Amino acid sequence: MDSKRRSWAKSMTWRAIGVVILGLITYLITSDWRTMTGVTVLFHSIRVILYYWHERLWERIGWGKLNHPLERFAVKENLTPEDYEAIGRFLQDQRYTAEAPEYQI
Repeated sequence: MDSKRRSWAKSMTWRAIGVVILGLITYLITSDWRTMTGVTVLFHSIRVILYYWHERLWERIGWGKLNHPLERFAVKENLTPEDYEAIGRFLQDQRYTAEAPEYQI
């Protein structure tokens, strides 16, 4: 999940691209800097807020998300031997690991 700060940063950079494009189009149509500025600022101010909430809503929807197999385990700075054993058992149960085959020569 993205942090709120990251969602805002993504929204602002995307809007910066849109500001340039809409500003150019508006100026080419109106040839008026004041109209261009008003339309562009109003439109993109609304869009930044809508995009932020759109991103946050999609973070709540599980459809199409890929989950990491270890996401159910809590993040810790130092893992205990029991943590390693639990993770190992889980990975084996989920068939992410396999015992090395024994070869006879």
